[in-house]
Amino acid sequence: MKHKAWIFIGKTIAFAACFCGFSLFFIPLALANIVNIGNVTGLVICTVLGWYVLFADRVHASICRIWSRRAGKILLSALAALVAAVILLACVVSGYMISECRNQPNGTPTVVVLGCKVNGTTPSLMLRERLDAAYDYLSDNPDAVCVLSGGQGSGEDISEAEGMYRYLVAKGVDETRLYREDRSTSTRENLEFSLEIIRENGLNESLAIVTNEFHEYRAACIAAELGLTSTAVPAETEFWLLPTYWVREMYAVLYEWIN
Repeated sequence: MKHKAWIFIGKTIAFAACFCGFSLFFIPLALANIVNIGNVTGLVICTVLGWYVLFADRVHASICRIWSRRAGKILLSALAALVAAVILLACVVSGYMISECRNQPNGTPTVVVLGCKVNGTTPSLMLRERLDAAYDYLSDNPDAVCVLSGGQGSGEDISEAEGMYRYLVAKGVDETRLYREDRSTSTRENLEFSLEIIRENGLNESLAIVTNEFHEYRAACIAAELGLTSTAVPAETEFWLLPTYWVREMYAVLYEWIN
């Protein structure tokens, strides 16, 4: 009886964990209508794990039947190896992403703030997170100058660079410290076009990249491809957005590695 009770408790805890994970990936959809490969992946994984917890006995019975055949052993072994490889890869990518956030600036590098969506003329939540991190850094380093990088996209009445400029000036940053790059539409273009401004104005080509923590590693990879040295000024992402965008970024990092 005691053994069954422990099994029940274990299943309850495991299902609760799956439900919490599902909720974290569902919240961006419910609150902000955000649907991307990050939360879709999270929702699918949490649903599958939750289903497994609820029907573990039936699943184990089915696995035993499949394992009893030679072809079944090969299939299940291949599937287990695939799952292990995916988990290992996710851990490796996450390790690089976390490590880059600890790459703190030295000296007086040129600050580059990577753009994010502007709602009309108002910076989005994620862009405000980046701008607040940039403001703190510029306040602590009065000799630093900053390139604000981002073009104008759908639903944006002004460029992201202009939205960032207005936000920082309103907070008291001297406008002479700010340079606007308003043509880019991707992280790669953010850095390529910012580099043009940096060279035109004779600024330090060592960069302090300001972006959300999940995005720092890929930005650093692109900067390295352009022959630049970079450090990180990571912005803290709201907890309800972080899981979705962290998983999404893992796919982006893999794409960057492949290409």
